[in-house]
Amino acid sequence: MGLFGASVLFLLLVAVFGYVWQDAASVTDFSRKNLPPCAGYLFGTDWMGRDMFVRTVAGLSMSIRLGLLTAAVSAVIAFLLGLSAAVLGRAVDGLVTLLIDLVMGIPHMLLLILISFACGKGFWGVTLGIALTHWASLARLIRGEVFQLRESPYIRIAGKLGKSRAYLAFHHMAPNLLPQFITGLILMFPHAILHEASITFLGFGLSPEEPAIGIILSESMKYLAMGKWWLALFPGLLLTAVVLMFHYAGQTICRMAAPGSVHE
Repeated sequence: MGLFGASVLFLLLVAVFGYVWQDAASVTDFSRKNLPPCAGYLFGTDWMGRDMFVRTVAGLSMSIRLGLLTAAVSAVIAFLLGLSAAVLGRAVDGLVTLLIDLVMGIPHMLLLILISFACGKGFWGVTLGIALTHWASLARLIRGEVFQLRESPYIRIAGKLGKSRAYLAFHHMAPNLLPQFITGLILMFPHAILHEASITFLGFGLSPEEPAIGIILSESMKYLAMGKWWLALFPGLLLTAVVLMFHYAGQTICRMAAPGSVHE
């Protein structure tokens, strides 16, 4: 629990300080450009004199907030589709199954880039792209759980008593699906953060004016050959640390919420 508490505290500090430093991350000062890491600038400065520590934390904060939003939207989509597929009849089930197979059959990154580009890129393009491409696996899992619940004696008895499908779905089935929903929601966070950084790095994500981690890494590639190694090293390490901490914290919460639901 000590490591879990430290992970949560670290993520909260990054999210809060990064949000506070959004404006400071864009402040330029050419008198301090291209400084290597030192006591005054822990991650050095870039070619415009921007503090790379402040810029990196601000970028990770944006990634965390975007990851939380997209994971929540995607998990809700998966929950509703998985539930409706199993309780609204064969026609709806066939349509949802077709959508799941379609989304899972297209290369993930390609579909994400296409949606983001079609929506104009930027914050909302990335948000829609990630939210609309991460729900399929969880929806399939929830659909399977609902099919098993539907055969339970108490569900059959409630149906014989005249309860509607909607009543059965939201009063009897939904509470039993919360462990799977929470597990899927939490484990989507690190995937959402990595995919946001990836498509932004490729130029299909957030605007270049934003202090996003993908933009920081993309811009740093131009200067690695010039010996400016700190521009990519520290942002990359911090991104890796955030993703690993999210993954560890998520698995710990899942074990507490539903023991046995997370497989090593």
